[in-house]
Amino acid sequence: MTRRFKVLVVLVVMALIAAGGMVVAWARHDDGEPVTILGTWTGDQADQFEELLRGFGIPFRYQGTAAQHEVLLSEVQSGEPPDIVIMPGIGELAEYADQDRLKPLNDLYDPAQYGAPWNATGTNSSSVYWVPVKADLKSIVWYRQGEKPADSPAPLRSWCIGMGDDGASGWPGTDWIEDLVLQHAGPAVYEKWALGTDTAQWWRSTPVRSAWEAWAKLLGQDRTAARHALLTDHRGSPKSHGLLFDGWGGCSLEHQGSFARAFYQSDARHADLLDSAPLLPGGGPVRAHEVTGDFAALFSSNSRARALIRKLASKEGQQKWARLSVFSANRQVTSQNSAIDREISERLRTGPRCLDASDVMAPAVRDAFYAAVLQTIARVAADQNPGIPRLLQDVQRVQDAQSTQGTTGRAAPRTVCSTR
Repeated sequence: MTRRFKVLVVLVVMALIAAGGMVVAWARHDDGEPVTILGTWTGDQADQFEELLRGFGIPFRYQGTAAQHEVLLSEVQSGEPPDIVIMPGIGELAEYADQDRLKPLNDLYDPAQYGAPWNATGTNSSSVYWVPVKADLKSIVWYRQGEKPADSPAPLRSWCIGMGDDGASGWPGTDWIEDLVLQHAGPAVYEKWALGTDTAQWWRSTPVRSAWEAWAKLLGQDRTAARHALLTDHRGSPKSHGLLFDGWGGCSLEHQGSFARAFYQSDARHADLLDSAPLLPGGGPVRAHEVTGDFAALFSSNSRARALIRKLASKEGQQKWARLSVFSANRQVTSQNSAIDREISERLRTGPRCLDASDVMAPAVRDAFYAAVLQTIARVAADQNPGIPRLLQDVQRVQDAQSTQGTTGRAAPRTVCSTR
């Protein structure tokens, strides 16, 4: 072997070693990278979540934003989605699953710990692509302790209403429509409307139109209050104690989910709740409770991300979460906090429950729902005819387009309500 050839061999070997070292270093970097998580929680809620995650011993990097839809879409389109996303919109998650962007979670949690409607698989799929890691109760009304309202429909002046949000404005109004449909028409009708899979024109149906008209009539009682609600953030002003404790227009009732106590801050201990049904326009008995969840989904095969979801969805992880005054859909998790916490937890696990309808809908339909609600309150505030039939027809067209284009795919949930 000539000296020149020896030198060449050495150089090649060194290059291979260097290349191997680079591969090893990259693999090490990949395995050592923190798990990236995109959620909607900010402020104190984000702090609570990060406190929980630190106890799992898995490096992570959490990003909370109210503009989650836009941020996630941008990251997916750029080819750099987060390892884990946590969002309430399972309709949106179903679309990503249909695009084969989500990884199944079937072996990462025990489905027996989560009953319906929380763990429903897709219409044509045996795979599960999301798991609820936080739950909240809706179909309730908050009031200040010592000021319990009469068991009858409340006038507009009693309601604390804020339609604004940093992200998708309008959802506080859709909660009213959803609750009215649920309480007046019942879970079976509510489920068909939410899924949008029936050939019936549900957006133009009597139950939906009647609920919408009842809400518009309530808003029409005081157009100044309606205008104020349109321009008000649902959380109240910055550093406030929420609409209920800020004396917003002299209101005394708030139709808001169990998460509202985070807005009340130190005054949360002075808040009490009632079922919403008797206080809504038209009144009536409680037919079911609307519930909502924040669902974790997996965009990568990262082993650490899988391990994190396994810990987060487990009975042990959910019990730790519950100790931080957060509610769980896990049947085996019990609340160890206040009497109100225990009451909320019980309703989240038992009795007729239906997922938030707009969360289940395809994003295009959900957004049309939000827009129609905002147009309704804006027109009422401007002393105009809200034009409800035309608004509902517009949303129905979006629903029809989704069905025609085949965008309600195999991963779309097949159930929304549970009667047990």
